[in-house]
Amino acid sequence: MFSALKRLLAEPQTKTPDLRLSVAILLLEAARQDDVFDVRERAMIEKLLTQRFALSPEECHALMAAAQDHAAQLVQLHGTTSEIAVQMTPEERVGLIEMLWDVAYADGVLDPEEDLLIRRIAGLIYVSDRDRMLARQRVMQRKGLSIL
Repeated sequence: MFSALKRLLAEPQTKTPDLRLSVAILLLEAARQDDVFDVRERAMIEKLLTQRFALSPEECHALMAAAQDHAAQLVQLHGTTSEIAVQMTPEERVGLIEMLWDVAYADGVLDPEEDLLIRRIAGLIYVSDRDRMLARQRVMQRKGLSIL
């Protein structure tokens, strides 16, 4: 065990994390916050990933599978969000928050845990409260939901 750890620390860390995978993991986390991964949420995630990254259905399926594997092992969001904060522009990060709201509202109901997660992610990727709420309003308007 010690030798494996020593080898891991000695190897150069040249692989850049995949932005697509990081985004997919966060979208899956948003869908799983209410303990129900609804088919509408899955369909929304697939649609968002396909559009955002111009993926084929096969590529999207492979990305979703990889994201589910990584999300199952996820202990904290920091590693995933730090890569997003570095690799995405401010506008792209606001777009990601909007994608998260799309997933949260895919089943027609915003769970308090989903709201909390999106608030946490927004803070970790440096999206202001104002931009987070404007993104939420855009999603609610698109879906014809009442804005409180």
